[in-house]
Amino acid sequence: MNGIKPAENPIPRSRESEEMVNPSRPTSVLEPVSTRKSHSSGATDDNCLLMEKVIERSNILSALERVEKNKGAPGIDGMTTQQLRDHLIKEGAQLRMELLNGTYLPQPVRRVEIPKANGGGVRKLGIPTVRDRLVQQAILQVINPIFDPAFSESSFGFRPGKSAQQAIKQAKGFIDTGSKFVVDIDLEAFFDRVNHDKLMHLLRSRIHDQRLLNIIRRFLNAGVMEHGTCVRNEDGVPQGGPLSPCLSNIMLDVLDKELERRGHRFVRFADDCNVYVKTRRAAERVFNSLVEYLEKQLKLRVNLMKSAADFANRRKFLGISFLTKQGSKTKVRLAKPSEERFKARIRELTNRHWGVSLETRISRINEYLRGWSAYFRVVETPSKWSDLQGWLMRRLRCCLLVQWKRPKTRWQKLKGLGLSAEKAAKIAGSRKGPWCLALTPQLHIALGAAYWRKQKLLFLGDLMGNGS
Repeated sequence: MNGIKPAENPIPRSRESEEMVNPSRPTSVLEPVSTRKSHSSGATDDNCLLMEKVIERSNILSALERVEKNKGAPGIDGMTTQQLRDHLIKEGAQLRMELLNGTYLPQPVRRVEIPKANGGGVRKLGIPTVRDRLVQQAILQVINPIFDPAFSESSFGFRPGKSAQQAIKQAKGFIDTGSKFVVDIDLEAFFDRVNHDKLMHLLRSRIHDQRLLNIIRRFLNAGVMEHGTCVRNEDGVPQGGPLSPCLSNIMLDVLDKELERRGHRFVRFADDCNVYVKTRRAAERVFNSLVEYLEKQLKLRVNLMKSAADFANRRKFLGISFLTKQGSKTKVRLAKPSEERFKARIRELTNRHWGVSLETRISRINEYLRGWSAYFRVVETPSKWSDLQGWLMRRLRCCLLVQWKRPKTRWQKLKGLGLSAEKAAKIAGSRKGPWCLALTPQLHIALGAAYWRKQKLLFLGDLMGNGS
């Protein structure tokens, strides 16, 4: 970016950028009086001086690289991640001073609504400015090591070394050992309902630097810009900033500790929480108890339409469901909504009227397949991959038939792919549509798996590690 190689010299050594992390004047000049006193008195509580760690050069550079890597849309000021580095070179010293003095003021987030994966309404996201994202990331890198080690081992969301696949395997293990019923708790608009006072109380238990606490509170209260008007936040943690997942884990760790105190077997990933028990009666008792605890103690609302106490194999969890059979171990399978979302995305990428080359189309499909398969590799029903792969190849055959729209072109292309002149002529002269023709034996021969492998299309069976 601008000719700078981040790995070699993340921020050019200009006087301004050096000032940001190594000011020429004594640091005490920039510190508030309370911080200077803690130095002189020899205080040993590092949690009183967390802001100094936030603005350390290495921490700021690490945060900068992460924000640049994540990219994302600009906030209300229009600044992009590509412009952030140059801005930091010019304004870094001022940013550092504001953070040290505790006077940094975040800007309101830009409201964006995206359709929910299950089609049930929209999810509200708040996009901070890239400058605020940098500060949030720098704060996250300092406070996460303080809180994360104390989190429950059954909490898997947005934590280093933890993943959704691990959560799924733990849930499967609970079912295999006899906990056939699940209490599936769905929190209604969790990120919009987090109580600020309760969250700040939890933060104060481990953070003793008032400057840092004040800035986190300002992020919570920064407000949302909607239709040109700033709406103040009284509750909630806007989704979209780097700090939000950590703050949600801090809030819900109270729930984790309560579940551990009661001796429950549970799995939590962000605001998705499943408690596994052995009988229906126990499931109903735990369900009623948890609803009361969440609404009275944590001031959160449970979505009773989506929550339930039921057989574990009737509920979906993190995009998967469980297949249980008498006398055999539980298997992880792809949930129906996840399959529908996969097909919806492939339909977009195989739109017959999308005027791109086959090479470009396959490249985009491969990019999607890599990410999708990396998440769903935990699924244990390999027959599903061959079904989806066959459906995908049929979609691609349709694209080629539309591209070869003239009968003569189709005849020449199919003949060049090894079909006899007679068989090629039957396809070329057919009145059937591309979707029907894509299923014919002739096209299975000419445009089968071998052809698509030659075009470098990735196969789900190969990506999942169980062949195709």
